[in-house]
Amino acid sequence: MSLIPDITELLARARADLRMGVAVALTDDSGFCVLAVATETLSPQRLADLRGLGGDLVVTITDRRAETLKARAYDGDLARVLIPADADIGWVQAVADPSDDLNAPMKGPLMTERQGNANLHRIAIALTKTARLLPAAVVVPVEDGRAFAAAHGLTCIDHTRAAPHLADRSTLHEVVAARLPMEVSEAGRLHVFRPEDGGEEHYAVEIGRPDRNKPVLARLHSACFTGDLMGSLKCDCGPQLRGALAQMGTEGSGVLLYLNQEGRGIGLANKMRAYFLQDQGFDTVEANHRLGFEDDERDFRLGSDILKSLGFGSVRLLTNNPAKIAMMERTGIAVTERVPLKVGETAHNRGYLATKAAKSGHLL
Repeated sequence: MSLIPDITELLARARADLRMGVAVALTDDSGFCVLAVATETLSPQRLADLRGLGGDLVVTITDRRAETLKARAYDGDLARVLIPADADIGWVQAVADPSDDLNAPMKGPLMTERQGNANLHRIAIALTKTARLLPAAVVVPVEDGRAFAAAHGLTCIDHTRAAPHLADRSTLHEVVAARLPMEVSEAGRLHVFRPEDGGEEHYAVEIGRPDRNKPVLARLHSACFTGDLMGSLKCDCGPQLRGALAQMGTEGSGVLLYLNQEGRGIGLANKMRAYFLQDQGFDTVEANHRLGFEDDERDFRLGSDILKSLGFGSVRLLTNNPAKIAMMERTGIAVTERVPLKVGETAHNRGYLATKAAKSGHLL
């Protein structure tokens, strides 16, 4: 029946639940089931209720966060940290949040689970990441999970059905396009693309009427509230955005893809957490790792999808990031030229740019 939510809709519901601190039931084909709650939004009362279920309670964190805490990640990409019986909500959230690491560096010794299957814990981590929360979840096993979820009004996610959807990007559909006169060109047009999974919309700003049979001057620009809107001096995003649009205006045509992947895909709140860690002396990559994220969590394939839907097959790419070029080539968009975009260096972001060059391979 079409009125029953499909797996894509259930995953969107699960992300919303986690953002509000509501538990999500995760099941596998063997009948094993766990409840997962985002550590960031977990309340003391719900921690007590999870404890009352009687199973072994763990904080599931990524291997990046586990490395910072010197916790054994027996599952490879994640660690299941056992929660002591006397641990309160502050202890649990401190395992996930590095804000106070330097003031209270000794959180252990942390005991981590090494028995059993961690596939459902991976689903929990993936959901917290895509919900733009800290990548950590409190997880506890429950008997007859589907019945428990139905009785308590919880969203229930099946591992076999969910895994392929979490591993790949959602299909994008153009919602609307309209003329948008701009300072750099009166011949502007804005296209809005919406994913099927209920995630953030992405935009394409078309300057002029680019010839679809020739390489288009293009830029993949990740949303940066602090740089694009607030004029932050900590990054070069704002100058790159304005510089790319200005060059397209000068040449008379181009496409700027504005992808809502703030903070290299970790969201604004987590980006601010990373800034807080940078103020403590960590560079941008180290800060991401301490939070539990990879260097870069963005999916540049979204840009390729949008270009193809607009009819483009080749680009002159405005970028300093070789990863964007490699992605375009892998996904069938030919990059005929890399157009450097070296703007916006300040005394405040010099170290940040140096880290991007040294650790992320940016051509600066």
